[in-house]
Amino acid sequence: MTTLAIVSALLDEQKGLLDQLQQPTQHVRAGRTFWCGQWAGHEVVLVLSKVGKVAAASTTATLIEAFGAERVLFTGVAGGIGDGVKVGDVVVADAFIQHDLDPSPFFPRYEIPLYDRATMACDETLSALLFEAVKSGLPKAGDHFHRDILLEAPGVHRGLIASGDQFVCDPADVNTIRTDLQAAGHQALAVEMEGAAVAQVCFDYGIPFAAMRTISDRADADAHMDFSAFVQQVASPYALAIVSQFMRILPK
Repeated sequence: MTTLAIVSALLDEQKGLLDQLQQPTQHVRAGRTFWCGQWAGHEVVLVLSKVGKVAAASTTATLIEAFGAERVLFTGVAGGIGDGVKVGDVVVADAFIQHDLDPSPFFPRYEIPLYDRATMACDETLSALLFEAVKSGLPKAGDHFHRDILLEAPGVHRGLIASGDQFVCDPADVNTIRTDLQAAGHQALAVEMEGAAVAQVCFDYGIPFAAMRTISDRADADAHMDFSAFVQQVASPYALAIVSQFMRILPK
């Protein structure tokens, strides 16, 4: 039976997912706690990645090498930087890029040295299933998007997500990231700190990878405001509803 790894960025998200595991067993390795069990007839391992690209890469390699992960799903939050991407929306990644990678003059800016590419694509089949799960599972989150936090019902997007070892909360930084990426032909919808690393490790191992991010802010000066409340009341219920639907439609 194929093992699916579900990587979460935050503990509040993982709690709801962990409750769904049947007969969970706990394993501590490489400074992380891995939870193994079954969900909807699938073998599943859950783990928190910790923050940043190095931590995410280490987590992913451990999932593959030590726990036999054959598919990887990442769920977390991100800052919205694309036009029309608002707080409360969900972005399903088509690909990832490292917005803080600049190996020039030896390689073009954003290009991963010795990979001959700047972006890492997500698995098309797994991402299509995730996108379907978002569209059908998100309405089942019900009133969890609370009108006191979100003014509009959530939208769903697919596209490029940018990763970097930087919590982006300055409008000037957002403008620089957007402008520089666009100048190189890349239109990013969101910015976060782990996805590109997970995508690169999965590429190295030939492991299908898909990722979704709930937009918690617009990566501006208000990015830190009510973050905990947003995760608990919006992102966590979103993740549970979407991943639950994803598990129902995922082929064994």
